[in-house]
Amino acid sequence: MSEPTPYERIGGRAGVQALTDRFYDLMEHDPAYKALRDLHAPDLRPVSASLADFLMGWLGGPRDWFDARPGMCMMKAHTNVPITADTAEQWRHAMARAFADTGVEPELAAQIDQIFGRMGQALRID
Repeated sequence: MSEPTPYERIGGRAGVQALTDRFYDLMEHDPAYKALRDLHAPDLRPVSASLADFLMGWLGGPRDWFDARPGMCMMKAHTNVPITADTAEQWRHAMARAFADTGVEPELAAQIDQIFGRMGQALRID
């Protein structure tokens, strides 16, 4: 019997969707994430759906996001986004809160947070 994937440990589609919904709710309503929110279009629904689909595949679930975008990676997807140290940290902090608020196992959340930290640093333009 194999280890459950992070996708399964988070709760599958429903768990990833709850995580993504909470992340964008925080970004939309918590002034601590204003600079991050300002990088996004007024309607967060398309980017929320895209992030949920991305995370599902990235965490070991259905790979629909990747199948629909052959060769796409996070670097390419964010080429024209002016990500700074501040906005990268806001993203990481909001995501960590979303993990905690949706009951993701702390050990798993910490492992993923480390990866998100490296991703955020790689996406910075400053």
